[in-house]
Formats: sequence, structure tokens, C-alpha cells
Amino acid sequence: MIQKKSYALPILMMILLFGMISFVTNLAAPMGVVVKSQFQASNFLGMLGNFANFLAYLFMGIPAGKLLEKIGYKKTALLGIVVGFVGVGVQFMSGIAESFLVYLLGAFIAGFSMCILNVVVNPMLNTLGGGGRKGNQLLQVGATFNSLMGTSVPLLVGMLVGVVTSNTSIKDVNPVMFTAMGIFAVAGIVLAFVNIPEPHLNTGEVVAEKSKHSAWSFRHFVLGAIGIGVYVGVEVGVPGTMFFFLADANAGGLDAATAGTVVATYWLMMLAGRFIGASIGGKVSSKTMLVAASGIGMILTLLAIVSPSTFAVSIPVFQSSATGLSFGLASVPVNAMFLVLVGLCTSVMWGGIFNLAVEGLGKFTASASGIFMTMVVGGGILPLVQNFVADNTGYLVSYWVPFIGLAYLFYYSLIGSKNVNTDIPVD
Repeated sequence: MIQKKSYALPILMMILLFGMISFVTNLAAPMGVVVKSQFQASNFLGMLGNFANFLAYLFMGIPAGKLLEKIGYKKTALLGIVVGFVGVGVQFMSGIAESFLVYLLGAFIAGFSMCILNVVVNPMLNTLGGGGRKGNQLLQVGATFNSLMGTSVPLLVGMLVGVVTSNTSIKDVNPVMFTAMGIFAVAGIVLAFVNIPEPHLNTGEVVAEKSKHSAWSFRHFVLGAIGIGVYVGVEVGVPGTMFFFLADANAGGLDAATAGTVVATYWLMMLAGRFIGASIGGKVSSKTMLVAASGIGMILTLLAIVSPSTFAVSIPVFQSSATGLSFGLASVPVNAMFLVLVGLCTSVMWGGIFNLAVEGLGKFTASASGIFMTMVVGGGILPLVQNFVADNTGYLVSYWVPFIGLAYLFYYSLIGSKNVNTDIPVD
């Protein structure tokens, strides 16, 4: 456990990396609107970039955990940064080549980077916080900056694209690609000079006896790993499908810029929720936070499904003008208002699930983080399923998919998160 010594700079770097993860990951969903227009694709195909991004987690999750044990936090993070720079670069090249397949390749490569960085950031912040409630509090702080970066992406894409037309293309969002590559470059340079503690680095010492147990031996971890996949699918699917819904002339009927501001407000709600989570994380247990968040999320999602989309409400959103950004009001279907508020609920789930799932794992924590990252592939699968449903039955009906996901998280928070394997040695 990390005690007494100050690790302010490593903590700051981990929080910055948390933001990078969100910036690149959240680029996939609004890009779906662009590729739908450019290549005349369905909602299902429009979400393939997001799927490619998360599919990388399936292949890299466990190897990334092994990398963490073998070369440590710092070198693993630097590798993730280099891979991320390449992935975003390939997506930029897809605009020049005007190739959907090249775009998917870039999203897939970027996904490897996001997986590697996630494997570093989460256990590092939890360790620096000493685990327990303080560890959860640091994770919530990191997640707050994660939301801030996530808020900026749909806003920037919407501003750059404006009204979606048949001439809209990947080239229109090149400034976002340049920004992402710039973030990677700067963070890589800074990280190279930062001293990062290595609590889980394998020093090469001979182990007398290999444990017959692993992270998979803990029921609460297995259920939590499933839960993290479900959670990421909900977090991505709710705003991603909402962007399609609002920008569809036959549904929401808003221009891409306005739709982008509404989706950005979802991420802003996550930012606000994470500020709250960070402030109370040291006093309120992860279980209590997850019970409340998943329960309220179910109610809001159900209201979005059953409410008439013909009823419009005004909600506060970012607005761009010649003088810069400001807050204003946008008229949207009432369903969108409920979905935006779901962001308050999903905001605190990641840290809560991770903290509950690794509690009591001891020496199995590093490998558990890699397994966790493998399950993040759910962030690609659930939105893809949701948009398949949207293509065939309608946007609002498709929200039964995240509703079922939230119901599972409610079960996990109440029952599945209990450690029933306390007899397994973890020292």
C-alpha cells in the first residue's frame, strides 16, 4: 500500500492519461454520423468504428496486463501512447484515402492504445490512493477529467461538421485528429521524464510455487468483469445512439452541430456526476454509489423509452458562435432529456465497479486489470446490438438494450459484488 510519500506528479499523469482515453474513445460515436453520410451507411455500419475500437480490448486486455507485470507502468504507458498516435494517424489518412476500411483499421489500432492505457491508469490510481474508499476517490477524480475530455469531442465534431449532407466527409474533422495526435505527443514527452512507482513490476525473482488460484477464482471479480463490459456498453450506447437519433431527419431532425451539443451535455452530466463522486467517494461506499446510480439510470432509461418523442423540451447546451462557446437552450424531444440525465448515473459506475471487483484480490490485482480490459469489448458489442435493434425497430425501442444492462449492474451492486472467496490467499 502506498503511504506517506507524495506521488502528486504520477497521480497527475495518470489523470491526464485518463482524459486521453476518453478523447480518442469518444471520437468513434460522433464519427459514425460522418461515415454514415459519406458512405451512405446504416446505423449498424455507422457504429462499426466504435466496435473496432473496443474489439481491440478483446485481443489486448490480458497481454496488456502481462506487459504491466513485465515492463512496469511507465514503459507500458509510453507504448500505449505511441500506438495511440499511430491509430489516430491512420484515421486521419482514411480521410485522404476516402476509405471506410482504412478508418476502421485506424479505430482498431487506437483501441489497442486505449486498452493499454486503461490497464495502467486504473490500478495505478487505485494503488496510489491505497485502495478502498480513497482508491475509489482517486478513480473518480481521474474519471472527472475523463468526462471533461469526453464532453469536448462530440461538441468539436458537431461544430466542424455543421449540417450533415451528402458532401460531409472524414476530412471535415481533421482538426480533431490533429488535436488527438498532439495530446499523445505532449503526454509522451512529459511521461518520459516522470518517475512512476512500480508496485506490481515482476523483478525476475524465482517464484518457489505458482499459485493454483487466479483472479478468475473470485466470483465477485468474474461478475464485476462482466459488469464492466455491460457498463461501458451502456455508457457508449446511450449517447452514441442518441446522436444518430437527433441527427436523423426522420427522427430528431436536428443539425449535427446541435445534436453534438446535446450529446456533449450528456458527457457534461458525467463530468458533474464525477465531481460529486470524487467529493463523496471517501465517505460513501462504492456499493452504495453503484446501487443508486444503476437504479436511477433504469428509471430514466425507461422514461426515455415510453415518453412521446413529439413532446419537446428545452435543455441547456453548449453553443458556438463567432465570439466563442456559451450556454444556451436547445429544443429536443423529451426522450433526449432523460437520456442526457443518464450521464449523471453512468458517471460514477466505472470506479465503483472496478473498486468492488478488485477488492481483496491482493497479488492478483495486476492480472485482474488486464482481464477487466478484455471485457471492455462490451463497449463495442452492446452499442452494435443496440443500433441493429434501432435499424429494425426504431431508436427508442433500442434503449431496452441499455435498460437490461443497467438492471444487471443493479443486481451486481446488491448481490454479485460480495466477496465469497475470502479463504483464497492473496499475499
